[in-house]
Amino acid sequence: MTEKKARRDALKTFGLAAGTAILSATGQSRAIAAEAASLLPSGAPNLAQLTQRLARAPRRRDFKTVPMILERSDQWDHEALSEVIGYRGGERQVWDNTEIGGPWLNLMRNSLNAQVWSFKHPEFLVVSATHGSAHLALFQQTMWDKYGLAKMAGDKFTANTLLDDKSASSQDATNHESAEGAFSSHDNSIPALQRRGVVFLSCHNAIWELADRLISANMNPDKLSLDALAAELTNHVIPSAIVTPGAVGTLPELQQVGFHYAK
Repeated sequence: MTEKKARRDALKTFGLAAGTAILSATGQSRAIAAEAASLLPSGAPNLAQLTQRLARAPRRRDFKTVPMILERSDQWDHEALSEVIGYRGGERQVWDNTEIGGPWLNLMRNSLNAQVWSFKHPEFLVVSATHGSAHLALFQQTMWDKYGLAKMAGDKFTANTLLDDKSASSQDATNHESAEGAFSSHDNSIPALQRRGVVFLSCHNAIWELADRLISANMNPDKLSLDALAAELTNHVIPSAIVTPGAVGTLPELQQVGFHYAK
């Protein structure tokens, strides 16, 4: 198989898997043809193959209860996380993202643009270690509606709009200099970054603490126990994200294999 064909097949697989997952999970993303949806740079076969493997890796979203501390690998998305930790295809950066209303998506987009086109590193992998209020962006809209998560997200959000595709996504993907195109600030969204190979890590600790906070605030309509409410929230993390035992605890695992830390 030629490198070009391998890359094309990988993009098709990832585009279909990621696009379908987000669409079925949230009802917010537009259905876009797989190759048109992909924004991976040319000359990045390793990154394309990683996205293909991540699309195939299982995500567990069928918990009845979860403990406060995860002790077994079947309690998180171990296979997908191992693929990320094992990536050696190019330069790697992990972002410590905590504020949903902050510039985190824009900063990752800017980093990608500079690495890919300024420094000529098309295999550059960006990972978001997502926790704090930023983690709210990884929940499906059903959880926002059921538990009033917009109240915790700040004045900028009445819904989880960071999962919405933006009109810039439909712009010519071959023109990376377009000021209103798919690589500009007009396309700051989770789906757009995922199409560029960005990986979003979910934090079990953030999920557990949110569940505890909801119970304390009497925002628990089904009167679930803490471990059951944490399980429900986990089951509604977007399928394309990777649930980890904890974002902060996962950072050293990434740093010790060469990921550069950014905040």
